[in-house]
Amino acid sequence: MRKITIILLHAFVGWVLCAAMKGLGMSITTLETTLIIHAIAAPIVFSLVSLVYFRNFNYTTPTQTALIFVGFVIAMDFFVVALLINKSLDMFNSLLGTWIPFVLIFTSTLLTGFFISRRSNAVNIVG
Repeated sequence: MRKITIILLHAFVGWVLCAAMKGLGMSITTLETTLIIHAIAAPIVFSLVSLVYFRNFNYTTPTQTALIFVGFVIAMDFFVVALLINKSLDMFNSLLGTWIPFVLIFTSTLLTGFFISRRSNAVNIVG
């Protein structure tokens, strides 16, 4: 249970940072600019979150972690943002607003996990 809580907490932190960024962006700029910034920043945020996760815990493989992170984000966007806040599923019609960030979150988490895993294996072989 502790391991599940830790990985979900990391996914939650990434989602909250992205949601805060979107909220701030929409209060100071246009929706389109906010979505572009989010599409650029989301993979950076999740790379940093996954870097912390893989360095300190590393309970799951890079693929499992990427699936858990993006699955958590999709679930939170669906249940919290779409159903509770927006009361509409229209956000899922936007490539830039949802689908591109989902793919980039998955990819950045996966690549960070592979990088950390390869680096850890190289250190273990040398050390």
